[in-house]
Amino acid sequence: MTEPSPQSRSAAAVEFDPASNGWEPHSDTGFIGLIGPLWQRWDGEHWLLGLVTQPKHHNRRGVVQGGVLMTLADRALGMTAWHENGRRPQATVQLDVHFVETVRIGEFIESRCQVVRRTHSIVFMQGTLTVGSRTVATANGIWKTLGAAKSTPD
Repeated sequence: MTEPSPQSRSAAAVEFDPASNGWEPHSDTGFIGLIGPLWQRWDGEHWLLGLVTQPKHHNRRGVVQGGVLMTLADRALGMTAWHENGRRPQATVQLDVHFVETVRIGEFIESRCQVVRRTHSIVFMQGTLTVGSRTVATANGIWKTLGAAKSTPD
């Protein structure tokens, strides 16, 4: 595996500090903890998730691995569905991600998600991942509601 190039490491000219911009840590001891830390913020309507990309996220080209974007999209869409669905347990049934633009190491990725439609047992979601004003990925997904409410998302 190759190290990120100097261009990709320095591309994020000013590193974003989530804490000083109203974001709070989103803790998780599972897989999400391995790619994080993730950050969360309430925008008045929805919970947003974000990630400051690090050298551990690079692919062979020295930019952020697409799987990192897919993982962030899955968690962000799922968390939004969970909040909008009364915090009931759920599982991802389908997730489609379209990579729009490269993300460089050091850039802050922010998710914006919304419910498209909710039935008794299925939640249809869509979301966008951005770096500043740049759309870097879009995602659509379906979540299956599994049962009674619980206190933490799957």
